[in-house]
Amino acid sequence: GSFAVWGGLFSMIDCSMVRMRGKEDPWNSITSGALTGAILAARNGPVAMVGSAAMGGILLALIEGAGILLTRFASTQFPNGKEPS
Repeated sequence: GSFAVWGGLFSMIDCSMVRMRGKEDPWNSITSGALTGAILAARNGPVAMVGSAAMGGILLALIEGAGILLTRFASTQFPNGKEPS
């Protein structure tokens, strides 16, 4: 259904961003979320596109931010990269 369309479009945009920019970082996902939201709302007009783009970008920014925080937290718990035995 619609989640598959969202996922496919998001992945296409994300991979294109990686290729064009030459690096893989959180900005690719955030931009991809915003563009995906805007494209999928295109039938409803420009106001809906802007709102959906904002929601998509914010959602992906929160997800990316949570991932960064979890990575930082985990790295402080196991600074050597090994779990204590």
